[in-house]
Amino acid sequence: MLEKLKSIILDFQEIDLTPGIARRLKVQPVSGKASICIGVRRSGKSTYLQQVMQRLLDAGTPRQNILYLNFFDDRLYPLTRLGLDLVVEAYFSLFPEKKGTEKIYCFFDEIQAIPDWEPFIDRLLRTEQCEVWLTGSSARMLSKEIATQMRGRALSWEIFPFSFQEFLDSRDLKSTGVLSTKERLSAQKAFGEYWECGGFPETLALSSLLRVKIHQEYFHAVLFRDLVERHSVAHPRAVLDLARQLMDNVASLYTVNSLTGVMKAHGHKAPKSAVADYLEWFEDAYFLFTVRKYDASLNKSNANPKKIYCIDHAMVNSTASGVLINSGHLLENLVFSTLRRAYSQIFYYKTRGNKKVDFLLLGERGERRLIQVCETLVNPKTKKREMDALAEAMQELELKHGIIVTRSEEEKISLAGGIVEVLPAWKFCLYFAQPR
Repeated sequence: MLEKLKSIILDFQEIDLTPGIARRLKVQPVSGKASICIGVRRSGKSTYLQQVMQRLLDAGTPRQNILYLNFFDDRLYPLTRLGLDLVVEAYFSLFPEKKGTEKIYCFFDEIQAIPDWEPFIDRLLRTEQCEVWLTGSSARMLSKEIATQMRGRALSWEIFPFSFQEFLDSRDLKSTGVLSTKERLSAQKAFGEYWECGGFPETLALSSLLRVKIHQEYFHAVLFRDLVERHSVAHPRAVLDLARQLMDNVASLYTVNSLTGVMKAHGHKAPKSAVADYLEWFEDAYFLFTVRKYDASLNKSNANPKKIYCIDHAMVNSTASGVLINSGHLLENLVFSTLRRAYSQIFYYKTRGNKKVDFLLLGERGERRLIQVCETLVNPKTKKREMDALAEAMQELELKHGIIVTRSEEEKISLAGGIVEVLPAWKFCLYFAQPR
């Protein structure tokens, strides 16, 4: 295995980097801490590492000082048994003159594939002169457990599929500041493309047929690699049927009891505890996300029905049956994924009068924002319903500003207690929620 590792390390030295479109995520490495980039499969984590490597090379770092391994490479599977210490031995047997004298930059893709990686990285940071970058497709890498095992020697950053702003970057279109009339029209046209293809980098230049096939491939890869294999699920069909049920009902309410009933109707003997585990694993893989009702009491919040959203609205379109999904659900999912890049605390809100607002955001400094989503406000009854819910929530939460996101409408509406801003989706995605 040692000789195989040497060969893999040397192979990387000869490969041309393909850094792709620059991401707007700015990871600031901290001395003595590993930088961990986590997110759903195929969201661009490996490409981001290549961008970091390219910046190092451009700054004069020797190529030999960069160590890269992708632990999804099946040739590295024996390391699950032999341990990661072989990596250090292989590298310094190739470049012994660098040990203790030069800084080494270690890039390890999908490191969660190797058991007990945390103490290895902790020891590497303590004993070698190095900077460490890691990627993973599990939210567990954000957990307190990881922080404890690594003794505080890690900082985690989330990577999502392309935002609309990054999508414009990929088209060489202006995505910041005030836009001219021509730039605005170009952005609006590009939003139509973003609406169709979503944010997964690999799908941006593909035909609709290929895009659908790749989204479906991602769907199955997440389910079987990140759930079934990772958690040794005995009944994979149950996971698949539950995922399909949720994809058919994005932006809708669910309870564990109702989903357990659906599973029973499909012929699965999955207890409530198993369904709850599957839901947690979907979120852990950055695939499906649960939004709870806002309540000061955590127990009450958890007891209420929850809403489900997918990492990418176009993936929903490619994998759902289409029976229950409509463009309004997709728009709400798009707004959620935009918000999730900037906020980790996202709830839905129900007023004392039982009116519902789609999103209540809690910022890191305690700020709160209300967001309603409605495809169009052309119908006066629809407009009144959405406005009444938002106005009532604003009054209860003592907020003077609310937002309604639509497909194309824009206006400002004055209320007795504040202002409601109606924004077209393209403008909301471009200006409202930027990556943290």
